[in-house]
Amino acid sequence: MTEAPKDVVRRGYDAVSHAYRADDADDGPYAPWIAALLGRLPDRADVLDLGCGCGVPVARALSAAGHAVTGVDLSEVQVRRARDLVPHATFHRADAAGLDLPDASFDAVVCLYMLIHLPLDEQPALLSRIARWLRPGGTLLAVAGHGAWTGTEENWLGAGAAMWWSHPDADTCRKWITAAGLTVDGEEFVPEGAGGHALFWARRP
Repeated sequence: MTEAPKDVVRRGYDAVSHAYRADDADDGPYAPWIAALLGRLPDRADVLDLGCGCGVPVARALSAAGHAVTGVDLSEVQVRRARDLVPHATFHRADAAGLDLPDASFDAVVCLYMLIHLPLDEQPALLSRIARWLRPGGTLLAVAGHGAWTGTEENWLGAGAAMWWSHPDADTCRKWITAAGLTVDGEEFVPEGAGGHALFWARRP
């Protein structure tokens, strides 16, 4: 692969945005995660959604519940759709690994299938910044890799564009979360096809 991995990810999501999630998609498998997160949030919470995609379903659900959501995504197409689909939230097109945000500014940070699109050496540093962005007692909800793998899929979702992923195994990711200063208080395996992912709940003490 000669193209930079993040350019592959950005172009990939620009191409597959609608195939990946329709405007009217329901919460699907995200529903129990969203419900559990809502149960952890204070009233009128501030939530950061990293890798927010088109805003559906996470930002849509949290915004509808009265929370202030800030979404960040690398894809211009995804962010443009999110602004239309979830008008009461705030969205930015940016590289999550390069964000500079105030400490203790969010009650929760959501990273669903986003960390797995970052180079491995950037993931621990982002988790450390996330820990600083969380308020005491704040929650991290993240879906990361279960088994270690780095690779590219051509013509992802039949949209004519490639996609790139990189992730360690779940044990390594758990160690990174803990090293960032967060306490892991929940973990589960999320099956997908012949493999799956690891879902983590963590909290800033």
